[in-house]
Amino acid sequence: RNLLTDSGGFQMVSLLELADITEDGVKFKSPVDGTSMLLRPEDSIRHQNAIGSDIMMQLDDVVSSVSVDDARFEEACHRTLRWLDRCIAANANRKTQNLFGIVQGGLDTSPGGLRAVNLQGMLSRDLPGYAIGGLAGGEAKDPFWKVVHQCCEALPGGKPRYLMGVGYPLDLVVCVALGVDMFDCVYPTRTARFGVALLDSGTLKL
Repeated sequence: RNLLTDSGGFQMVSLLELADITEDGVKFKSPVDGTSMLLRPEDSIRHQNAIGSDIMMQLDDVVSSVSVDDARFEEACHRTLRWLDRCIAANANRKTQNLFGIVQGGLDTSPGGLRAVNLQGMLSRDLPGYAIGGLAGGEAKDPFWKVVHQCCEALPGGKPRYLMGVGYPLDLVVCVALGVDMFDCVYPTRTARFGVALLDSGTLKL
């Protein structure tokens, strides 16, 4: 078997109105009864250790790719690295469970920019594998592909490169050519639930 678990970080975007993000972690408010739950990097790893997944994802600070808040992107870029260190320290099964870091930094692919800074920090920690996060949030294709290209060029070819939340058939083809090894996306199963199959020639409504 092969099992990959995510950290819960995406809910910082999907449930942003119900979340409060601080250095300690992210506090979620239940949409049902309003009760609060704090998810810290250590909590996320403890849960993933208990599940026994082969690949665990760090808890990262995720910002919507279409946000215009530059200060928030910078904060998330550096916090993601600090949270990664806490995840590494919390991992109780380092020999049997592989912890992947998640590259953040928005759409900033400039030399010395946020993606470059985050990539440098990730590489210095010499992890079993790396994910590219913070994309597939409504951004245009050109900046999306530029981020993927920059990350794949920098990340080691001998370790898995995982593009999170992608994707559509065209994205899969382009991003494999750019160097991505792994993907996850709701698109195939969500599309199938509506009676649509994906074929080489396009989509088929059943």
